[in-house]
Amino acid sequence: MTPEQENAFYADPDNQAPQGPPVRRRAKLSQPVPVRFPEDLLNEVRSRAAADDRSVSNWIRRAVEHELARGAN
Repeated sequence: MTPEQENAFYADPDNQAPQGPPVRRRAKLSQPVPVRFPEDLLNEVRSRAAADDRSVSNWIRRAVEHELARGAN
C-alpha cells in the first residue's frame, strides 16, 4: 500500500481495532553515534529514506544492518 492508501484504510474506524497478540518492541537502542556526511551524500540519503517512507536514522540503520548481514555470508 502507498502511504495515501494506508491513510485512507486506517481512517475507517472498523480498521483501527488491534488484531492478534501484542508485539513487543526490540530492546532500546544504544547511545547515538555521530556520523557526518558530505552534503550531496546526505541529500541522497534523505531522498532514499523519504522514498522508503522511513526516517533518515532508520534508513541508515537498516543499510548498516544489510551490509553487516551481507558481509557475514
